[in-house]
Amino acid sequence: MARVKLVNVVKRYGRVVAVDHVSLDIRDGEFFALLGPSGCGKTTTLRIIAGLETPDEGEVYIDDRLVNDVHPKDRDVAMVFQNYALYPHMTVFDNIAFPLRARRKSMGLTEEDIRGIVVSVADFLGIREHLDKYPSQLSGGQQQRVALARALVRKPKVWLLDEPLSNLDAKLRVAMRTELKKIQMKLGITTIYVTHDQVEAMSMADRIAVMNAGRVLQVGSPSELYNKPADTFVATFIGSPPMNLLPCTLAETSGVEYNVPEEISGGLMGSGRVKTTFQLSCPGFTLPLDPDLGSKLARSGASEVYAGIRPEHLFVSGKRVREVGVVEGTIEVIENLGSEVIATARLGDELVKARILGEARFKPGDKAYLVLDPRRILVFDKKTGRLII
Repeated sequence: MARVKLVNVVKRYGRVVAVDHVSLDIRDGEFFALLGPSGCGKTTTLRIIAGLETPDEGEVYIDDRLVNDVHPKDRDVAMVFQNYALYPHMTVFDNIAFPLRARRKSMGLTEEDIRGIVVSVADFLGIREHLDKYPSQLSGGQQQRVALARALVRKPKVWLLDEPLSNLDAKLRVAMRTELKKIQMKLGITTIYVTHDQVEAMSMADRIAVMNAGRVLQVGSPSELYNKPADTFVATFIGSPPMNLLPCTLAETSGVEYNVPEEISGGLMGSGRVKTTFQLSCPGFTLPLDPDLGSKLARSGASEVYAGIRPEHLFVSGKRVREVGVVEGTIEVIENLGSEVIATARLGDELVKARILGEARFKPGDKAYLVLDPRRILVFDKKTGRLII
C-alpha cells in the first residue's frame, strides 16, 4: 500500500484557482474522503493525484516518491469514475481484463493468468455470474461493481474514487456504502474518495478533508469535524440538519444562574444550577454561557460572534418554564424523520432547527419553549468565521 502526500498544490484554469495551495498527508491504508460542494476543487485534486491533471505549483508524492512528472500509468493508482466509464461493446470479463491486457508484457501475464485474476476479483465482488454480459444488461449497482473490479485487478497502491455512488438510487447507495467500506478494510488499500455527500464521508472515511473554493478548511475524523468544526462553513456543511448559527454579542452580567429542569430535557442535560457572569445577547433573547466558556471567550477579545448549537442540543417543549436558558419561540415547520421529530422554530429574529422531546405534538404557529444546553454552545468569530472556543 502507499502513503499519499500533497505539498502546496495549486491548479489554475485561466483566472480561476481550482486548487489553492492544498497540502494533505494521507496515511498508508487509510480511507480518506475529500468532501465539499460542487466546484470546490475536490475532483481536480483527485485527478492531480492520478496524473490526469498537472499542478501549476506544488508537489505530489506517492509512497515517498515525487510523481509530478510520472505518467498516470506508471503511478500505480486506479481510478473509478462517477459514470463508471465502462466500454459498452465489451463484456464484463473484457472490461475487467482490459488494464491487465494493456500491461500484459510488462507484467509478464498469459491469457490464462488474466482469466484467473479476473475470475478471482469477480468472485470477491460477487459478479462472476455476469462475466459474459454487456454493461447495458446490468443494473446500476452491478455496473459499479464492474468498475470497482477493473480498478482492483492489478492491485494498485492507491484507489481513487470520484463520487462512485452518485448514480445509484437511495437504498442501493446505502447498501454500497457498507460494501465499499468492507472491501477497503479487507484489502487494506489506501483509498481517496471524493463526495459532496457528508453522510457518505462521515459513514465511511477514517479522516475527511473539507474543501471549499479550492482550499482545505479542515482535516479530521468524522467526530472531530462534527464536534469541533474549524469555522462556520464546516459547522453548517457537516451534520444533518446543520448547526444553528445565531448572531450574538458577548455581555458580562452581575451573575445569573441557569438551570434546565429535568422534566423538560428528559434528563438529557443533567440537573443542578450553575452560576455564570457571561451571556450572549442575541436579537430578542439571551443565552447564558458555561462559566469556563464565557471566561475563555472574554479573554479572546471577540465581542461580535455566532453562537453555534446542534439541533440535537436544542430541545422543544410545550411546558411553560421560566428559567434562564429556556426561550420562547414559534413553531414554523415540523419534520417527522421517523427516528426523531425536528422543528423549525422562530427564535427572536432567527430560524433554528430543534429536536422535539417525547410525545409533544405541535403544529405551525404554536408557541413553544426552546431549551438550550449552554455547555454545548460553540462560539465563532463573526468577522472571520473561525471557531473561537
